[in-house]
Amino acid sequence: MGHKSTLDLEAYREPLVAILRDVIAAPALSRTQLARVLKQHPKDGRGLFANDDLIRAYRVFAGTDGLPPFDPEVLARLRLKPVRTMSGVTPVTVLTKPFPCPGECLFCPNDVRMPKSYLSNEPGAQRAEQNAFDPYLQTMSRLTALRNTGHPTGKIEMIILGGTWSFYPETYQIWFVRRIFDALHDFGKGIDRSGEVRAALLEASQLHPDRNTAAVTLDGIDLTRTYNQTVQHIYDAEMRRSREQARAIGRGERDRSPVDEYATWAELEAAHVENERARCRCVGLVVETRPDHISAEEVIRIRRLGATKVQIGFQSLSDDVLRLNKRGHTVAATRRAVRLLRQAGFKIHAHWMPNLYGSSPEADITDYTRMFAEPDFRPDELKVYPCSLIESAELMQRYRDGSWQPYTHDDLLHVLVECFRRTPEYCRLTRVVRDIPSTDIVAGDMTTNFRQIVEQELERLGERSMDIRGREIRGQAVASEDLYLDEQRYVTSAGEEVFLQFVTGDRRIAAFLRLSLPSEPPLVDELGGAAMIREVHVYGQSLIPGQESPGKAQHAGLGTRLLDRAAEIAAGQGYGRLAVISAVGTREYYRKRGFVDGALYQFRAL
Repeated sequence: MGHKSTLDLEAYREPLVAILRDVIAAPALSRTQLARVLKQHPKDGRGLFANDDLIRAYRVFAGTDGLPPFDPEVLARLRLKPVRTMSGVTPVTVLTKPFPCPGECLFCPNDVRMPKSYLSNEPGAQRAEQNAFDPYLQTMSRLTALRNTGHPTGKIEMIILGGTWSFYPETYQIWFVRRIFDALHDFGKGIDRSGEVRAALLEASQLHPDRNTAAVTLDGIDLTRTYNQTVQHIYDAEMRRSREQARAIGRGERDRSPVDEYATWAELEAAHVENERARCRCVGLVVETRPDHISAEEVIRIRRLGATKVQIGFQSLSDDVLRLNKRGHTVAATRRAVRLLRQAGFKIHAHWMPNLYGSSPEADITDYTRMFAEPDFRPDELKVYPCSLIESAELMQRYRDGSWQPYTHDDLLHVLVECFRRTPEYCRLTRVVRDIPSTDIVAGDMTTNFRQIVEQELERLGERSMDIRGREIRGQAVASEDLYLDEQRYVTSAGEEVFLQFVTGDRRIAAFLRLSLPSEPPLVDELGGAAMIREVHVYGQSLIPGQESPGKAQHAGLGTRLLDRAAEIAAGQGYGRLAVISAVGTREYYRKRGFVDGALYQFRAL
């Protein structure tokens, strides 16, 4: 659930204003100095005020009692974890409900309280379960928590995780995304309908925390029933409710409640239009799926939902390793999925797993090298998830008979250092090692800050990570004259890519653009004869639309300069139009820069 400050601000006005005065007077305030200020003005003479109390007090008291008017820079000093929003947008993750999965992967946890591959002890999963996996409640509670801890909520990247998105019914998909937008709009207007939604869930849904009594656990050593069989048995009533209500609503036989899993494409499109100018905009929408569930039709459906990025599980680029781990698809399926996603302009966020059954450290390094050497792969972003042994996974049987062992710390460090070395500048390593609680790991390395350890080892060797995340400016003031435009070209299965980046002399990155120059026929007619902008990203603290922060990378006009250069390159290559796979909340931004709306994309004539 979200952090909620319940302090009576008026009763503590005097000490809170005194703290805020000290904070405002110290522009370069450190964490240690803030702690000292809090101790000088204790709560009730002994305790300390919480961060979210200070943030709420600043929002209320700014401009009163001799305090200057509200200033976002002061809020930045009070913010708990600024790194969360330093990449330019504020991420909000929500999970779909427990549901059958088309995969039977050996390494996958079988936690029947969760969608496949997730664990009920993971922080995001706990939030989802407390909110009955409802998209409105999850989004609203996360936005509230972010606001209470001082994070901006004007530009949101919505990340939908859980199982295989493409395997859920279409009506559920449309409803799920529509309810996310409802929460974004309500939050922006200061409305919270969570109470109404919880009451409806308590009455109707088995997933409400007070009614969700699923206490079944699966044992990976003795899997007498599969995850799918168990989930279908436990949640039989919930699945029937969802299915039958959607059908009845579709036939016009039933009035809708906010928890009935049904919405139409027209309703979703209306929510999209509202979001274009909303106070809380969706500037990116991400779904997660498997390579064997990507088809031309599926790619177009995901785009209609408003998605701009797809997380996709490569796991391995070896057919033997995929077969041994019962992955259920071949490397050919991965090649095909990546090509289709590229043709539609999606950003590709791959998952890859070292230490799978049947692999070895050297085989993993070869596999990783192949991922960027071969044009069929070359993802834009990557999560590297070393295989962890979870008690409910079938991999327990291979561990028990001695045919699989987790890598030692040194072996894993060796593999990851080699992976970092081989990661090109156009790729962002978003995560290294999955955030699995150590209580869930049966055997293997339980280090959670492995990225830091890899970076320290690279530093010891006189090297550093050149991936995007390792080079981000992260909110520092940067002068335009200190940046220069760098362009890198590489071939993919759908054409040529140009990676444009504004960097400093030491390669720190302030902004980038991904331009696709397709050679394959387009998936949809409207993309005929067009080059495609797949991503524009400018770094710095994400701000509420309309706010300005002089000198910060996001407001130095870098995005516009990148767009103009992309148009110049595309025109020079003979393309008549420039398309962009815009998120719903960025349509206005592109309209102001000469783009006009198509059906699924926006276009600028060259």
